[in-house]
Amino acid sequence: MNIKENISLETYNTFGIAVNAKRFISVDSVYQLQQLLKIERDVFLISGGSNMLLTKDIEKLVVHINIKGISIDNETSDVVYLTVNSGENWHEFVQWCISENYGGIENLSLIPGNVGTCPIQNIGAYGVEVKDTITKVEGLAIKTGKLVHFSNEQCKFGYRNSIFKNEAKGKYILTSVSFRLTKRNHTLNTSYGAIETELISNKITHPTLKNISDAVISIRKSKLPDPTKIGNSGSFFKNPVIPISQFLLLQKEFPTIPSYPVSDTEIKIPAGWLVEQSGFKGKRFGDAGVHKRQALVLVNYNHASGKEIYELAKKIQKTVKSKFRVSLEIEVNIID
Repeated sequence: MNIKENISLETYNTFGIAVNAKRFISVDSVYQLQQLLKIERDVFLISGGSNMLLTKDIEKLVVHINIKGISIDNETSDVVYLTVNSGENWHEFVQWCISENYGGIENLSLIPGNVGTCPIQNIGAYGVEVKDTITKVEGLAIKTGKLVHFSNEQCKFGYRNSIFKNEAKGKYILTSVSFRLTKRNHTLNTSYGAIETELISNKITHPTLKNISDAVISIRKSKLPDPTKIGNSGSFFKNPVIPISQFLLLQKEFPTIPSYPVSDTEIKIPAGWLVEQSGFKGKRFGDAGVHKRQALVLVNYNHASGKEIYELAKKIQKTVKSKFRVSLEIEVNIID
């Protein structure tokens, strides 16, 4: 096995944080991963590096999951069942599906990261969550080295949440994700955010999967920084969900506060609005900052450390809590 020593992880995380791995190995098959776990189980996993903030060097063996491949398990005239290995790039997979006219994940275009991490936080955007198309998730049990399958129900999906962030955290290495996608009579979701506006501006009245994907890509590019140019991990905070009674009190004090109903008893508030109203949008603190177009995104302009970005995040949390009496939960995994 080709274990390397003292490897920089700067190019392995989208924040571009320059920490080192004391030891590092990239694996490209489940068999190789199983053999590795026979001799070393206390490992640190990294895939697309899109949902983590590294604040220090990693002493454990860093295992880069680079298992590739897409297979069709079954299909009818209406639907297709796919299994996608965890090392596949998420956006490239979405674009491949669109080229094959497979529908269901087009609204999730341009989300950074790899397929293997999409179930962990149940990625979502523009009215769609990945849980709506996942049929099962395969993981390798670190303790036994055996493959385990989780049904959609067993994944316990929630808002930016799953079993893999809770009771199963640190117990499994996700090796593949299976999806059920449509081949015709697609259910198109154009009502969320600015998708409809984007389609109208392009004079599209009967959108295709590609039209929706292109609209999402255009919107995301106009709002979000490219991690290859400015280090970031996308949305840093979750949108808080609060009781309606609490929201009504806030609304009296802040009449323009935006909201989205979640249930008969709860309301979701955009975290970006809370951060912006707290005065952080576009602010820079050394090389750490809040993006000028999207207050939900913390950025590494040049050589910020993970600790500097984390300290900024905690400052934002404290300010929002003081001003709005709302707690912001960090969506990104903090490695400290």
